[in-house]
Parts: sequence; C-alpha cells; structure tokens
Amino acid sequence: MLKMLSIAAVFLFLGSLLFCRAASAEEFEKDVIQTSAGELTITFIGHGTLMFTFGGKVIHVDPYSRVADYSTLPKADVVLITHEHQDHLDEEALKHIVTNQTDIILNGNSAEILGKGRVLKNGESTKVLGISVEAVPAYNIVHMRDNGQPFHTKGEHNGYVLTFGDTRVYVAGDTENVPEMKELKDITIAFLPMNLPYTMTPEMVADAALSFQPKILYPYHYGQTDPEEIVNLLKDSGIEIRIRKMS
Repeated sequence: MLKMLSIAAVFLFLGSLLFCRAASAEEFEKDVIQTSAGELTITFIGHGTLMFTFGGKVIHVDPYSRVADYSTLPKADVVLITHEHQDHLDEEALKHIVTNQTDIILNGNSAEILGKGRVLKNGESTKVLGISVEAVPAYNIVHMRDNGQPFHTKGEHNGYVLTFGDTRVYVAGDTENVPEMKELKDITIAFLPMNLPYTMTPEMVADAALSFQPKILYPYHYGQTDPEEIVNLLKDSGIEIRIRKMS
C-alpha cells in the first residue's frame, strides 16, 4: 500500500511539474491589435524580446533565454535578430524554436556567428509570410564606451519595420534617436528602448516619438529606467503610451 502511495505521489509531482512548465508559456502579457489583414497578437516576453502571432504564424524577435523558457514557447516561422549582442542573439534560445523551415532575418555580424540566415542591411527590405520587413539603422550618436567607441556602430545593427496589412510596427532594437528614425512614416506601433547607457534616455525617446508620431508607443528594453517618465514627457502629444513588463 505504501509503495502504491509513493508511486502515486511521484506521478502527482511529475504532473505538477509538467503543468507548471506548460503554464510558463502563458504567463506573459499580451495585446491584440486589429489590422486590415486580421488580428496581430503581441506577446511581451521581456527585455528586448517580443513574439508576434499573425495569421497562424509565429515571429520571434531577439529571443533571449534569460527572460523565458523557450522550450515552452511556439516554434518560430520567422526569427528577427537586430544585432549580435548576447541579449539579442542567444543561441540557447534559438535551439528550442528554430526548425528547418524557420526563416531567420538578421544583420551581417549575426549571420557570421550563426552561419545561416538572410542578411538585411540598413535600408533593405524583404517579404516573409506576406509581411514586408524593412531594416532600419540602429546606432549610438551620444552614448559611448570608455574608449570612445559607440555601443552600437552605425551601419552594423538593425531595427525593423514590419507591415501587417495596414499596420506598420517598428521594433527599434538598440539605438538612439538617430535621424533615420525621425524620418519614418505611417508607424502605427513603435517599440523604443530606454536601456541606459546603451540606448536612449526618456528625453531621447520623446524626441523621436514626436518626430515620427506613432499611434501607440511601447517603451521596451528599459532596464532600470522608470517608463512612467515617458508618459509624463508625452502626456499632451496624442500618442498612446502603453507600459508593459519589458525591463
């Protein structure tokens, strides 16, 4: 009898572990955006990491294993990698979601590290799953390393603009409020970083947002910066600020 009870306890314990493991994939915040081509679901994984679901397909952006257990998340139809820094190019995360059919779009340095993927240079565009993907420059103009070199060098790293029907989504990557960002047009949703000292101050984010006027702004990859600062800076701008757990 005791033996049977102990076996049952083991199965109960294993079952609880499996339940917790499966549930971990559901614990992230999500927003659903209505586009002219159907619903776009945005899953806020954390840090600089997002997941888009559209038309039954899954797009992972800068998957990072420190903010999620990728063995519990859906396989990727597409992966977008902005640049080669470890919190954006994470092979541990990629091994769980990349299949032989996954289309990986990335910058040149990341392609050299992975040995695969489709390289988009700044200013280039492509189509994947019927979605237009444009590579936008991402670099520093103010914040530098101790040796005077920028944390992100002009011409090497990407942000991306994805077009879902009539909805244009800008994921800036690691960048400051560079001139090319200010020239963007018809952006519905923008993800702008505030991870100091590597990216933007809230004032830089406000400057950029006022320039290209997204309808919705999500501060992301914001580290220790208080995202409420951007709410105050843009309170009369007409831009909707949405705060999610993206530190």
